[in-house]
Amino acid sequence: MPISLSAKKSLRSSIAKRKGNLAWKKKYREAVRAFSKLNGEKELNNLYSVVDKMVKKNIFHKNKAARLKAQYSKKMKKVAKKAVAPKKKSKKEVK
Repeated sequence: MPISLSAKKSLRSSIAKRKGNLAWKKKYREAVRAFSKLNGEKELNNLYSVVDKMVKKNIFHKNKAARLKAQYSKKMKKVAKKAVAPKKKSKKEVK
């Protein structure tokens, strides 16, 4: 238990910051789940927005955010490529 006044204030502020950080991490998890479920452009933009705001609030480092955004855009491209890819013809259909 803190004894000095500054330690008590530090404890109060750290508890408040923890609540805020946990709320943002929950928003991030929800955005990831929405993106995983639908893999849409709207969900990707929402995910980017949440990650950028977390960087602004010093919850994520900017390099971690860049890495996460790159990973999710890569997943988005993979899904889009899979949906658009033409069906391969078998040897029987070619003849």
